[in-house]
Amino acid sequence: MIEDPLRRNLGLSFVALVASGGTLVCCVLPAVMVSLGAGAALAGLVTAVPQLVWLSAHKAGVFGLAAALLLLSGAALWRARALPCPLDPALAASCARLRRWSARLWIAAAMAVTLGALFAFVLPRLA
Repeated sequence: MIEDPLRRNLGLSFVALVASGGTLVCCVLPAVMVSLGAGAALAGLVTAVPQLVWLSAHKAGVFGLAAALLLLSGAALWRARALPCPLDPALAASCARLRRWSARLWIAAAMAVTLGALFAFVLPRLA
């Protein structure tokens, strides 16, 4: 078990980023490929990676899992924001760097989920 809460938060942010990447793969990638006229390439990709069809068919679950992980990691980051960093200058710099990277990864994951939700749920209703 990871004892350092900052490393745990970085790990949670990374897991949230990977889960939110699934939303991009299930919903954004096919829409962008078709809109760019690469429908044949998409058909080849689906043939090579048939799990894309499963992700698209279960997009509500994919988004639910991504949102849950995003909320969990966001809560952990919020709780850890006031934790003290070590007094050693090298360790303090590492602590600050981990906090920045955790926040950046979380923001990237939130943007990925938002973009995926736009393509999966909003744009199809507008068409």
